[in-house]
Amino acid sequence: MSGLHDALRPIDDLIELVGDTSFVLLGEASHGTHEFYALRARLTRRLVEERGFRGLALEADWPAAARVNRYVNGVTGDRDAGEALGDFMRFPQWMWRNRAFVLLVEQLRARPGGVGVYGRDLYSLRESMSRVVEYLKTVDPPAAERARQRYACFDDLDEQAYGRAAAFGDTESCETQVVAQLEELRDRAAELASRDGRLPPDAHFVAEQNAKLAANAERYYRAMFRGRASTWKLRDTHMADTLDALHAHLDGGKLVVWAHNSHLGDARATSMGRSHGEINLGQLARERHGDAVCIVGFTTHAGTVTAAPDWGAPAERRIVRPSLDGSVERRLHDAGIDACALDLRTGALEGRYLQRMIGVIYRPESERQSHYVEADVAEQFDLLVHVDSTTALEPLEAWSRVEEQSETYPFGL
Repeated sequence: MSGLHDALRPIDDLIELVGDTSFVLLGEASHGTHEFYALRARLTRRLVEERGFRGLALEADWPAAARVNRYVNGVTGDRDAGEALGDFMRFPQWMWRNRAFVLLVEQLRARPGGVGVYGRDLYSLRESMSRVVEYLKTVDPPAAERARQRYACFDDLDEQAYGRAAAFGDTESCETQVVAQLEELRDRAAELASRDGRLPPDAHFVAEQNAKLAANAERYYRAMFRGRASTWKLRDTHMADTLDALHAHLDGGKLVVWAHNSHLGDARATSMGRSHGEINLGQLARERHGDAVCIVGFTTHAGTVTAAPDWGAPAERRIVRPSLDGSVERRLHDAGIDACALDLRTGALEGRYLQRMIGVIYRPESERQSHYVEADVAEQFDLLVHVDSTTALEPLEAWSRVEEQSETYPFGL
């Protein structure tokens, strides 16, 4: 077993540590930490420039990311990256509408040869249905009308209201309609893809992914009332299937993946998987692709974060409390480790630790219950990046509130 300091490597060595893999999964311990975005952007650029990676797959909506993809590849009227990110209007906007990501988008656009930028999430039910109809209006107007009629099943309810009503039998399920639309697009793929030379060459692939998203999102919203494990499985399976579809679409092209540690760290090594039966993208990627996958986790001990106090609330810059005793973050902090990568394949960090996970909501008043899981970190990730003190991600729109640290922080004396 290796000691911690034997496993330490400079962060710039990550390009060598990931090896000759086809899928590099880059995590984050929160959805609002500047250093995580900046380091992932730096490694992504190097993987694209030095290792020939073809795509960046985000924990983001497929339609909104498609607009960014068009901008990066010069087939859009958007004037700059900020404008190209204009379809990210759903909470939490700051995840992609932030200054660090704007910079990366501009850098990818400036690179000769282009690189794909894609979303993997499944929340965009209505947006995706609209994109399917728009595509069909161009290549087959009668098919567009059939799609519109099928998707009209959702017209009277928003997504969550539909999910509740369908789950409890208060309305008919729309499953038959969304599956029929997906099957029609698949069955007519070659015919439709050849119909209009004015469209980008991947237009049918994009439309089919939107139809697949609509079918999976319909199942997701119905499953919301069965419990977390059910919806988590559906969502992460959709993410994994989308990743595989992108890999095939790019003729086996290599992909960088950005998502939260909770999605990328192998669920089998966490209390979420052991106690609640959850699976996640990291687990599925390893099961499907084996050694072609390298998973990189990111952690921090303290600092500030962009997050909201409740779902749908405005973004705030919030103080992150120092990590708890017994956590992997506290172990690394006490060892004096800062801004380093650890190769966990050496045997470092074996055993079970608490691990902090801040999503888009941060509730420090219930820190242990709300934000910690137990994990075998060395089984969860291949590599781990620890930045001891981190700062809040800067959104394009202003924070609604900024917490200031007092001179006695974090002790409050």
